[in-house]
Amino acid sequence: MHGAKQRPAGAHPGQWVLIAPEAATDPPKTPDSEPLFTKLRNPSTGEATLYLFNSGAQQLFEVKAFHEEYRSWFIDQTVQQDGRLLFVTPMDPLFLILYYLIKADKEQQGKFQPLDQVVLDSEYPSCLLLLKCADVKQYIHHVTEEKEIGNQKFHKYSQEKTLKWLKRKVNQTVKALKSNNVTVGERVYADTYIGSKQITDTEEDYVRYAHGLISEYIPEDLSKELLKYLGLPDLKSQASEPPLKKRKSSDVPVEPEEDYTKFNSNNLKTKKAASKMSPAQKALAKVDKSGMKSISTFFSPKPKASQ
Repeated sequence: MHGAKQRPAGAHPGQWVLIAPEAATDPPKTPDSEPLFTKLRNPSTGEATLYLFNSGAQQLFEVKAFHEEYRSWFIDQTVQQDGRLLFVTPMDPLFLILYYLIKADKEQQGKFQPLDQVVLDSEYPSCLLLLKCADVKQYIHHVTEEKEIGNQKFHKYSQEKTLKWLKRKVNQTVKALKSNNVTVGERVYADTYIGSKQITDTEEDYVRYAHGLISEYIPEDLSKELLKYLGLPDLKSQASEPPLKKRKSSDVPVEPEEDYTKFNSNNLKTKKAASKMSPAQKALAKVDKSGMKSISTFFSPKPKASQ
């Protein structure tokens, strides 16, 4: 567990409590290469989301928040009012780069361009750091067509290559789900299942659930194309919404404002279930109470006699 310092402009230094791998918090090799929390576009929605680059921007991490009401942290001799717990996990930067490749392909009509002219964003200038991440140049061919002129490489988005790459991601996710004994059948069919018959996990259930997980990192149109590419039937005919994986509060990405301290999270207020009536209470409810006085009337103060 680490306390991550936040220093947004115009704000006082503070702390976040987070759980992160050592690679995310390694000390910088040079003074100007410290780990950096920054806003980038969510590759699925295009909205601002908080990410972390480690020292030297060699690796990208996504930041998710777990939040419950009325929670604080005791840190040394102080109390931190912000009780959020941040989870920092490694993320493939190709997902974020893919967002810009698809955008450029639509705007430039399939024109080959250098990557540093594709991954540009005036609202999120830190997106250029994505190209510094290790292995990006080595694996960018998984989602693009390439041309080399002189010593410079040019790229354009390839949907065919991207679908093959995403299918491999789905298969890797299926393998991880099985190795960790994660049951998915009931989750996949939660919106469509009717009756009491027990649901067992099938290969299709695992693939569909893995598709739902991967879909959280790609645009909706690409998610639909991936569904077809995987040969999965569309369950919309059986339910009003596709049974993608449902987020828990700990799975919610962090959507920062200027001070990077506002996190979108589910409302965790618990609702009391309606209490069930006992047989005696039900029988009492059926009794004819006309002409009866409430027991409270026997203990109310007597009215004062008028003088």
